[in-house]
Amino acid sequence: MKIRFTKRATENLVEIADYLRERNPAAARRVRGAILESLKILASFPYAGRVQSTERVRKMVTRKYSYLVYYTVDEAADDLIVLSIKHPSREREHDDA
Repeated sequence: MKIRFTKRATENLVEIADYLRERNPAAARRVRGAILESLKILASFPYAGRVQSTERVRKMVTRKYSYLVYYTVDEAADDLIVLSIKHPSREREHDDA
């Protein structure tokens, strides 16, 4: 399954990296790498994430650093579409919790 990012998800990832880079460049690289590695694993198991109130949206918590990844699966295109990536302390736009 291919991983695709919405514009919002791409912006989220850039914002996360920029925020961390100002404080600790090495941490920014580690966190970005951990998020991308989690997405690679998720692409192999796309239904592992918890279904949200909008049944097509799922949520996965990254193993390292606990970032929230909201995504949907397009079976016809064989795509995992990342909708947004958030730190748990941020507003949860796709979360039903």
